[in-house]
Amino acid sequence: MSPVCDCCGETIRKLNQQVSVMRREIKNLRQMLDSSVRAHRKHMTTLQSAVAQIGLREAADRDHTPSPLPPPPPSPSPSPQAALETGNIQTVPIGFISSCFSVKNGTPRQPTVCGQSRAELRIQQRVFNNPDHALLGLDQFSHVWIIFLFHKNGHLSYKAKVKPPRLNGQRVGVYSTRSPHRPNALGLTLAKLDKIVGDTLYLSDIDMIAGTPVLDIKPYIPEYDSPQTRIHMDSEPYELNTHQPSETTVDESDSLNLHKDSEPDSAQSRPESGGDVPAAGSSGVSTQSSLHRDLQGVLEEVRAYVTQRDLYQSEDQMSESPKRKHPESKVDRPCYGEEVYSTIADWIREPPVSGLEVRFTPHAERQLAEFLPSHLSGSPDRVGPRFRFLRSPEEAAAAIRGVLAADPRSVYRRTRCRDRLFFFTLDTADITCWFGQGFAEVLQVQPVES
Repeated sequence: MSPVCDCCGETIRKLNQQVSVMRREIKNLRQMLDSSVRAHRKHMTTLQSAVAQIGLREAADRDHTPSPLPPPPPSPSPSPQAALETGNIQTVPIGFISSCFSVKNGTPRQPTVCGQSRAELRIQQRVFNNPDHALLGLDQFSHVWIIFLFHKNGHLSYKAKVKPPRLNGQRVGVYSTRSPHRPNALGLTLAKLDKIVGDTLYLSDIDMIAGTPVLDIKPYIPEYDSPQTRIHMDSEPYELNTHQPSETTVDESDSLNLHKDSEPDSAQSRPESGGDVPAAGSSGVSTQSSLHRDLQGVLEEVRAYVTQRDLYQSEDQMSESPKRKHPESKVDRPCYGEEVYSTIADWIREPPVSGLEVRFTPHAERQLAEFLPSHLSGSPDRVGPRFRFLRSPEEAAAAIRGVLAADPRSVYRRTRCRDRLFFFTLDTADITCWFGQGFAEVLQVQPVES
């Protein structure tokens, strides 16, 4: 036999390492199975003993009681109103997701990871007789909130502390993360609404697996859902009012004193819209009174502008303003930009796990180029694997880069299975890759076997 080359020897060494890891995992699974069997037998023994004691007790009661009492009537089921008040309701999915992600492996943990991801949601007719009526007017919004169920958790157990992959093994409270393992396995994602056709929503920027049960849809409204937009709306009237012309020049101190005399309540920092305009048809109001109100309104606007400017210069005035008061907290949290209403944990934007560089082997690039776009799926003159959701091989390559750059591996695979190959499915393609130090390399892209 010819001597083994260095390349083959390295491959054999990696295969031996993978076999060792697989053996250890099989051993761990066997131990878990044995412990589960023992726990099951213990529970069965406990149940059998409890049932036997109940039977003996009932027999003794029959011997000592000449006329046994009739069994109590079954308790009536709670009314819908009582169920709502107690929070014990039964949810019904309004539809199920058809997504470009068919398995958990490689599915983005957040919708912004893979902007090229797409999905379809069809409202079921058993929820509404006319599902398209429930979507009337939703096409006027660009984004929607999707409330769904984590149906692939595998179990209903949960813990108070979890290990987010972004923290690389550090434990934090489950309510400070978006872990799917929660007391109520509910998920929330913000998806881009591309279009609505009949009873079907076409979505993008999603992070949901195919078959995900959807419980509700709500439109995304920045004025209500975004703290940055709220701050902009609060400051916008001041900025608009300061550019209104005024024929009277008034000193700042006079305007402040006038406002104190006319508005003793300091909590109202700005006048109501339309408060300075006299009502239509009020013939009893004199011109002098109208001018006085207009002057008073202008002075109030000047005072509001001065107050807003001083909020950023004086710490004492900032503590007195209810609009600009910082939330009290014993923990120093970073505040990004000029926003004072929203703060996030520092590990969200500065995680200990850095992004990865994504590479494609020439073989994987050739395989990916053979896929046909989704809009050519009905073309009979071209033969080859076809995408269902993705529109081009270039878009598929960008989606693969987005998924792998965020390192979709779990903490267990990062620490104990570093040399193992990683598999995931994107649309109609099965991707095989491996991870190195600071990079991920795609080895092959094959069509999904039907």
